[in-house]
Amino acid sequence: MAGNTPKIELRGATVDVVRKGSGPQLFMLHGGGGPVAEMPFADKLAESFEVIAPVHPGFNGSPIPEHFDDMQDLVYLYRDLMDALDLDDAIMMGFSMGGWAATELAVMSTARISKLILVDSVGVKIGGREDRDVADVFATPPDELARLTWHDPSKAPNPMEMADADLEMMQSNRVALGLYTWQPYMHNPKLPHRLHRIDVPTLLIWGESDGLVTPAYGRAFCGMIPGAEMIVIPEAGHAPQVEQPDAFVGHVMSFAQ
Repeated sequence: MAGNTPKIELRGATVDVVRKGSGPQLFMLHGGGGPVAEMPFADKLAESFEVIAPVHPGFNGSPIPEHFDDMQDLVYLYRDLMDALDLDDAIMMGFSMGGWAATELAVMSTARISKLILVDSVGVKIGGREDRDVADVFATPPDELARLTWHDPSKAPNPMEMADADLEMMQSNRVALGLYTWQPYMHNPKLPHRLHRIDVPTLLIWGESDGLVTPAYGRAFCGMIPGAEMIVIPEAGHAPQVEQPDAFVGHVMSFAQ
């Protein structure tokens, strides 16, 4: 299902926003792998929702504003975007680093959202100072990263089979991911102390085989959010919406209703 992709001008930034479907608003924030709004699971959700999916600046060839340094810049940009879109009782869904952004937004205010869904999300520190809570995606060899990320590593994108333009896009996406998540790596140390402010129903969806951000991390994260629930999807890694799209959509629909 094709969607339209208008450019929305905000203060100091232009954001591409994919919009498709009709119904209650579903505000979808993608992860470090890039936009997901054109994937089959999103098409299925667009049969019941108006999917609204911004592309983070720096991804898919979009420019990064000169004043951007970290995740907080993206979060404040999306606060402005939510106002510009006039979101009203939207369900906010975030994947991985997009889950971190969604959590930060929900901590600030839930006035425009009715529910929160976090999918294999990063954003908090659960271990000690020297503990590696999230695998280092920038230092891990590609074969090992595929094993950690996918239940079935054969489904991982193969750089050897990608066109040059797609390889360049993948590398530029990694640069943007580094900007948003590197310092400190994949978390905000202050966020756990603010999670009590989330006052909407919250669901965490996790892939059982996620070795990048493990279900144990997800359960600890879930325990920090008042009243949050967690569902683990078998035979799925860090992207359950890709490896098990039917189960993923089913859980989203059940929670939304």
